[in-house]
Amino acid sequence: MSTIPTPEQPASAHYKRPDWFTRNVFNRALSGLTRMGISVWGSRVLEHRGRTSGKLHHTPVNLLAMDETQYLVAPRGETQWVRNVRHADGHLVLILGRRRQLCTAKEIPVANRVPILRAYLRRWKFETGMFFDGVTPDSTDEEWAEVAARHPVFALSC
Repeated sequence: MSTIPTPEQPASAHYKRPDWFTRNVFNRALSGLTRMGISVWGSRVLEHRGRTSGKLHHTPVNLLAMDETQYLVAPRGETQWVRNVRHADGHLVLILGRRRQLCTAKEIPVANRVPILRAYLRRWKFETGMFFDGVTPDSTDEEWAEVAARHPVFALSC
């Protein structure tokens, strides 16, 4: 059974795997701080259920607040958390310290992602800039449009 690609889910899924340092040091340190209640520029731990295993997974994420809406952006592309959130119809939990916030995520269409992605990269370029294939916050809308489909964006209702 094959799936037909859509603008939101391109035929060849884009994913940049984290290196050893990111997986084993950076993400664990950030998750630990966030679980203690220390948010680093809007960081949270995203709790999502595995679509095949059913196990709960915990992933550090950066929230972007823009125009009174919170967004989750996947700078690495079609990550496991993206696939799990889609499979769960957008249901997820954001954790900061002891606070657990139940949210629903709605995926933003590719055509509407550019201003959100630009704002995200402007805020977290030092941490995520290498995942955007040379596009910068000051790149043209046309350059952004070329990479927007590779970076899923979700609006949150919490």
